[in-house]
Amino acid sequence: MSNRGLIAGVVVLVVLGGLVWLLARTGLPLGRLPGDLRIEGEKVSCYVPIFTMIVLSVVLTIVLNIIVRLLNR
Repeated sequence: MSNRGLIAGVVVLVVLGGLVWLLARTGLPLGRLPGDLRIEGEKVSCYVPIFTMIVLSVVLTIVLNIIVRLLNR
């Protein structure tokens, strides 16, 4: 992978992270959906947003498929 590809990947991840952060601040329950796991002990806590990851994956897949189909016309 070239340096440009690596930099582009980092930029995309930062933008997506910012979008998720902004969406969470709007009141959407991202990270607090019923399928998300939160395990809390006395000294340790673990959070695994399984259902949120699945929802984001499906939405991003649909959006990217639409974009690719529009660009291939």
